[in-house]
Amino acid sequence: MDHFLYRDGALFAEDVPVADIAASVGTPFYLYSAATLLRHFQLFDDALAGVDHLVCFAMKSASNQAILKLLGDAGAGMDVVSGGEYARARAAGISGNKIVFSGIGKTRAEMEMALTGGIRQFNVESEPEMLALSAVATDLGVVAPITVRVNPDVDAKTHEKIATGRKGDKFGIPISRAREIYAVAAKLPSLKVIGIDVHIGSQLTDLAPFKTAYEKVADLTEHLRADGHEISRLDLGGGLGIPYAIGDNDRPPLPAQYGEMIIDTLGHLGCEIEIEPGRLISGNAGILVSQIIYIKSGEDREFMILDGAMNDLIRPAMYGAHHDIIPVIEPPAGVDKTPYDIVGPVCESGDTFAKARDMPPMNAGDLVAFRSAGAYGAVMSSEYNTRPLIPEVLVMGDQFAVIRPRPTYDDIINRDTVPEWL
Repeated sequence: MDHFLYRDGALFAEDVPVADIAASVGTPFYLYSAATLLRHFQLFDDALAGVDHLVCFAMKSASNQAILKLLGDAGAGMDVVSGGEYARARAAGISGNKIVFSGIGKTRAEMEMALTGGIRQFNVESEPEMLALSAVATDLGVVAPITVRVNPDVDAKTHEKIATGRKGDKFGIPISRAREIYAVAAKLPSLKVIGIDVHIGSQLTDLAPFKTAYEKVADLTEHLRADGHEISRLDLGGGLGIPYAIGDNDRPPLPAQYGEMIIDTLGHLGCEIEIEPGRLISGNAGILVSQIIYIKSGEDREFMILDGAMNDLIRPAMYGAHHDIIPVIEPPAGVDKTPYDIVGPVCESGDTFAKARDMPPMNAGDLVAFRSAGAYGAVMSSEYNTRPLIPEVLVMGDQFAVIRPRPTYDDIINRDTVPEWL
């Protein structure tokens, strides 16, 4: 469920007409619903109500400080994967003891930043990282709490580019070597082992891969405790998918079902549970609003050319991802539709959002909205073709505010420095 609905023939974001925001802000822009963000976070929090837990929002899906503050004030922790994300979380008022630092390539500078600024735990992914963290913590005279990310060799049956739990993926250590690696960690100075971390991929629409991975984690927990390690926390990652198409019959499991499976599989261990959802919290909480520049007739197809482009929303070009695209003005019921190739103005054939997509009759100047664009949209955008990053707007009830402004061409160009010798 989201809060982008038609009322009296016009698309609203909560209680604000989307067309009014477009008139104020200009197109294209990202638009988020505070009510939807909070509702989706609460679904996960409620799903684990029976156990000690923390829901850490995966910032890589959406990292605007307004979104982070909104979720943080509701009780969310944060899962970060870079020093920049850590700095964003802290700037948004998130306490260090609610920030989990993931990622395979943490630098010593990032480790120092988190150790001095406050951190809940590091999810360590390799022996070299473990040695580096031990050295940095020792130099600072502090103890670094860690989990070790294990790779359970589970195929998540998701897109090739977002699967992370198979033995050929770059993430974590092989679960077959876990006891060996934990023995090394226990002997290193300035590290404190507190748990296990696992994450098998993103946009999963079936609980079976999760359950298989978590059963392996449960078994490993028993073995590590028998080896003398204190395993009090299990970080289970994120990855639960969302429906990207209206009427899609392949409906992902609900957070309540996911939580029930977690408790059934791991509840007997008495561990604190951490989960790191991103897409399911933010994905359907955001839309991308764009204006039609031209309707162009090709030899064998019609093109709908938008002012939004692949640099604004890379997912269709990068993953072949589907987004429902709807008119901001509701079409009459039963209107005849025309197939369009919906494209942007970037000089790449890959700047195509949809091919032969059935749409009602539309004209230059009309507005369209890309649904399910709140995750991996703004965070993956770029200034390719010297196109300014587009604004982000947050709606709460009948209020809206720009939470990231559109830069001017001068803002972009003046970041360049031409050497004096040129």
